[in-house]
Amino acid sequence: MKLSGLLHRSRPELPGLIGTARTDRRTEALLRRLRPGDIAVLDQVDLDRATADALVTARVGAVVNAAPSISGRFPNLGPQVLVSEGIPLVDDCGPEILRAVRDGARIRLHDGVIYSGEQPLGEGREQTEDTVADALAEAKSGLTHQLEAFAANTIEFMRRERSLLLDGHGVPDVDVVIDGRPVLVVAAGFEHTAVLRRLKAYVKEYRPVLLGVGAGADALLNAGHKPDLIVADPSEVSNQVLTGGADVVVPAFPDGHAPGLHRVQDLGASAVTFPSTANPEDLALLLAHHHGASMIVTVGLSASMAEFLDRGRSGGNASTFLTRLQAGGSVVDGAVIAQMFRSRSSWAPLLLLVLAALAAVVVAVMVSGAGPAVLEWAQGLIDTVRTWIA
Repeated sequence: MKLSGLLHRSRPELPGLIGTARTDRRTEALLRRLRPGDIAVLDQVDLDRATADALVTARVGAVVNAAPSISGRFPNLGPQVLVSEGIPLVDDCGPEILRAVRDGARIRLHDGVIYSGEQPLGEGREQTEDTVADALAEAKSGLTHQLEAFAANTIEFMRRERSLLLDGHGVPDVDVVIDGRPVLVVAAGFEHTAVLRRLKAYVKEYRPVLLGVGAGADALLNAGHKPDLIVADPSEVSNQVLTGGADVVVPAFPDGHAPGLHRVQDLGASAVTFPSTANPEDLALLLAHHHGASMIVTVGLSASMAEFLDRGRSGGNASTFLTRLQAGGSVVDGAVIAQMFRSRSSWAPLLLLVLAALAAVVVAVMVSGAGPAVLEWAQGLIDTVRTWIA
């Protein structure tokens, strides 16, 4: 055999999934840099559904988690979202994986092992639908402790923020008129893009104040709507949105320090701060409520106890329970509004079909010479249809 033949013989393709690694300990920063096919390398205990949804939207090739994706504290929903979408998940690799994997490097995943070429860089647990289901079943036993912590944090939040909750003390003034108008609050949460798309008819008819929370402001813009209000850390929002003319409200710590405020100022835009320990979604609800919104329609916000706990920040979620109590019946889930508009609009095609058929009958009878009698009958039918629809 010739030596040249040996030199040019192609190497057998190594097994597993290959992609470009994107690493960052800050999950929010990592999500902004992901491209389709990338392998996301992160460090997040109890991967929540909002993060998983963002990973799915980014169309990552796989996810490597240095921490356990389900620790057992409570049944978090993120891993289930990933595996159900067919995205490989290797977790509990240890903190050293973030040092071993270089950002931008080509890596390979096979049987729970992370490789650079043929050199192993680390190893974790490869999750499947079965392993995730088993872990979630075991994690339900941890709900009692989480609920106790949630209740304690809620009481502490009420002690600190009662004047904000009850009287609106500290709620900033904004230029956009809210009093007596509906407000649509959009955050980047579960199925927010799909629900927002289904609310297009509602937005067109009722012209609500459009309030984007964090990345929800960009979601509004991407859906063809111009935000009127933004409640967000400016680092989570694009320059296009920040300079689009919306009123910007920046969440601040109780001492008044507002991370990211300088970014708005550097862009030449103006902003006001909202000092509180509440999370941005609840600040948006309180802002709309205390400024007199007639109805608050929410998209992408947590709506159940499972979702509150899934976010993994029981302390930060303490404001949510009390905020929903204070806003009362004015808060409506956007999916409900979208369903109502879809049911109502479904009569339109049927009505058009009836009218088209009626027009054809009228034309045919007019040609036959029985016009006046038919016109009288047609008018009666149209009046009946109108009364039925109304």
